[in-house]
Amino acid sequence: MQVNTDLHIHSPFSIASSRDMVPARLREGCRTKGLEVLGSGDGLHPGWRRMWQESPDSDSGILVVPTGEVEDRDRVHHLILMESWQDFERLGERLGPDRARFRTSGRPRVPLGGEAIAEQVHVLGGLIGPAHAFTPWTSLYASFDRLAACYGAEPVDFLELGLSADSSYGAGISELRAVPFLTNSDAHSPSPVRLGREFNRLSVQDLTCGGVLESVRRGAVVMNAGFFPEEGKYNRTACTRCFRQFPREEAEALGWRCPDDRGRIKKGVLDRARELSDSPPAPRPPYLHLVPLGEIIQRVLGTSSPHTAKCRRLYGELIDSFGTEIAVLVDTPVSEIREVHAEVAGAVDALRTGHLVLHPGGGGRYGSFSFP
Repeated sequence: MQVNTDLHIHSPFSIASSRDMVPARLREGCRTKGLEVLGSGDGLHPGWRRMWQESPDSDSGILVVPTGEVEDRDRVHHLILMESWQDFERLGERLGPDRARFRTSGRPRVPLGGEAIAEQVHVLGGLIGPAHAFTPWTSLYASFDRLAACYGAEPVDFLELGLSADSSYGAGISELRAVPFLTNSDAHSPSPVRLGREFNRLSVQDLTCGGVLESVRRGAVVMNAGFFPEEGKYNRTACTRCFRQFPREEAEALGWRCPDDRGRIKKGVLDRARELSDSPPAPRPPYLHLVPLGEIIQRVLGTSSPHTAKCRRLYGELIDSFGTEIAVLVDTPVSEIREVHAEVAGAVDALRTGHLVLHPGGGGRYGSFSFP
């Protein structure tokens, strides 16, 4: 069977996360979005594990896979998938004597390198890969040029692309040829504008936590879906203060300092991926570029936010008519959407055919889009 999965989110115990990131709200968000599998996020936090264990819900139809993110001594972030909560408890015991760090942060920093962390994950039967691998902060390719420089002899089970990249950005990097790509939301809010804004469609033989891990392990990715890379806030090389964008060669000539305000220029994901590419692009599962339905409605109605009452009302009508947001964006014929709202149907058609105007982000500011 094929299932839609978002395997990287955060709990209310992580910095800048909504207090609404609680099990009941997350399950509700998954049902609205059209996700059958959700990664718990923050699996090393004992309070978060306890919240999930105390709120079992076998009737929701949502499978929750224990997942978590850690930062290593080199400031590289790693996404970890485990089969059980007990595995995360054991992992915490193996990652060092100072377990207090796991009670104070949903995404803890541990004083180990990537290889040592990966080794402990693999001993427990889990999977590990670099989170948002191309982002110019706290990522694999921000700190290293090669997988082995971070992970040593330990294998990498997958690579998470991040919001500023799609599969084409890694398709020409030869060392990633056999590594599955994942696309996840990294959500800090259960709002459907955040949750599932990037997701994976996996082919699973057994809809259990072990079955999902096995699908990732064997690269059974049917489709990746997510942002146009230009929408990500680090897609282009840009000043982190005024957000002026630069060609890479000009940024290098300027010593990575903005001539306007002396702000730091950060190399964008697009330029970093081009640097790392060393072979013809290899075939990858299809990547479907999406925009959250709430943001489409916001543009169509001309409101200041997708959370206005006017937007929420139309969003509710579409969900009532077609079941889930992913169904509206991906599967429902445009002619049927037109019966509910003609302008939204036209916008969805423009999205599916790629007829959007993209305004790339960079330097820490998200990109945006508009309809012609």
